[in-house]
Amino acid sequence: MPSTAAERAPLLAAAATDTGLRRKNNEDRYHCDPERGLFMVIDGVGGQAAGEKAAETALGMLRARLERETGGTAERLREAITLANNEVHRLALGEPDWHGMACVLTVAVVRDGRLVVGHVGDTRLYMFHEGRVQKITHDHSPVGEREDRGELDEHDAMRHPRRNEIFRDVGSEPHNPTDEQFIEILDLPFEDDSAILLCSDGLSDLVASTTLTDMVYLYAGNPREMVSRLIDEANDEGGKDNITVVFAAGHRFADAARLHQGAGHAPSPPVDGWREEPAGRLNRSRRRRVSIPGWLAVAATLVLGTALGLGLAYLALTRVDGAPEWALQANRPDTWSRTWKVGYEPGAEFTSIEEALAQARPGDTISVGPGEYRAPITMRHGISIVSAKPREAIIRPALGAQPATAVHVPAGTSGRFAGFRISGDAEHPLGVGILVQDGSVEIDDIEVSGAMHAGIVFENGSRATLRAGYIHDNPGGGVVVRSGAAPTLAHNVIAANGRQNGKPRPGIDLQEPASPLLFGNIVLGNGEDQVAGLPVTRRPDVARDNIIGPPPAPPRRPSTTRDPRIPES
Repeated sequence: MPSTAAERAPLLAAAATDTGLRRKNNEDRYHCDPERGLFMVIDGVGGQAAGEKAAETALGMLRARLERETGGTAERLREAITLANNEVHRLALGEPDWHGMACVLTVAVVRDGRLVVGHVGDTRLYMFHEGRVQKITHDHSPVGEREDRGELDEHDAMRHPRRNEIFRDVGSEPHNPTDEQFIEILDLPFEDDSAILLCSDGLSDLVASTTLTDMVYLYAGNPREMVSRLIDEANDEGGKDNITVVFAAGHRFADAARLHQGAGHAPSPPVDGWREEPAGRLNRSRRRRVSIPGWLAVAATLVLGTALGLGLAYLALTRVDGAPEWALQANRPDTWSRTWKVGYEPGAEFTSIEEALAQARPGDTISVGPGEYRAPITMRHGISIVSAKPREAIIRPALGAQPATAVHVPAGTSGRFAGFRISGDAEHPLGVGILVQDGSVEIDDIEVSGAMHAGIVFENGSRATLRAGYIHDNPGGGVVVRSGAAPTLAHNVIAANGRQNGKPRPGIDLQEPASPLLFGNIVLGNGEDQVAGLPVTRRPDVARDNIIGPPPAPPRRPSTTRDPRIPES
């Protein structure tokens, strides 16, 4: 099968940054990767080295997660920005000169006809299409909020004395990917005749939107010249801040833009609640009518009737309320696997995962709707348990129970466990998130936090796979691989685990002779060594194939400088 990536028309892109006329250093950072469709603008906050450090750190963390294309785009953006946030915050706590550093940012992923944006702060993203310009992102600032609501016009907002104040940033406090009022995610169509422009406030505070739009449509065929002239325009208006511009366009934008040069449209405010077109309405092809001979129509009718009869018989056995249990379970052929629905929405057959597991047979799938479900859950061989909406089905221990295991995978179990969030806290104490004994289960796109002993434990003999997981903030440690286990850990983020006072634990704890395969993981910010128990001979390969953070900095010693006014004893 030919590669769809090779068939995609490339994006036309350009980017540049400039210190401006009043700053001595540049706290902006950017990334422009048209091959991956990945674009970023990051504006450091904190002044001098602190702002630059925050932006540089965020850029590294964003690229590390987003260039590993596992999980949905929106989920990847949330994880990447959260990862950047928590690393900036961690560094700021450990170095007095960096105290208070943070950044604001806008990240765009353009792929397969979609634009997905992750945004925090007052950097901006504009979209251009059919002669129009749309300000996509909201400014997370008091003045920007009033401008978006139409209470201030652009001219007054650009010159407002509180223009530089923001109420959201990356790094000032720790966050989780699901925290409300942190990351703004937008998802909307991106046509081949569309373009986007990301910028720092060094441009948007000085260059009016009509001027910006005129230049985009005028220089659509020469993005480098466009970016350069926009920076020059900001400097001509005073250049009071660092100026960063990233532009990307579909392959038909330049031709389409010629029809709209000189129009000069001001951007309309951001629109909440972008709606995707239903899948059936996109790229729907027309069908030709074909005449069919009469004898063929009769034959087709007979075949259709037979198939319909068999289908109705199957539905009677598997879907109709009151069908005999023996007919459903004992006489159902092994090839007739089915999906059981669990949840609190109409159409759900069960309200608990345990009830569905009692009815399911090998080959079946249990689809779990959004909501909270009580631990513990014990998987059964050959059955897949999947969250219908990733991370929206949450497994929590019973209120006030003793810390225990949330999900147990017994020896010899195969199957799949995917899309869940497992969470413990003081009121819902959690011992171990997932305990995997000797088995080959696949664990995909899960999140585990709050476990007192470990997020995930692989026992002796386990050959399981942990893929695209987010294992974080587990006081007892991230992932434990017992002696004799050989799981595969691929494209996971394992961060901020094992940070109990006096009991630091590693992100990944290998108990010799454990032999896991580690590839594409991000392991950092954990309480002790990021990967403990790794043989010396394997360290170069693991460092090459994964992103392993540095060991935690030792605690700062109090100063021992003697006060000269106090005589020595």
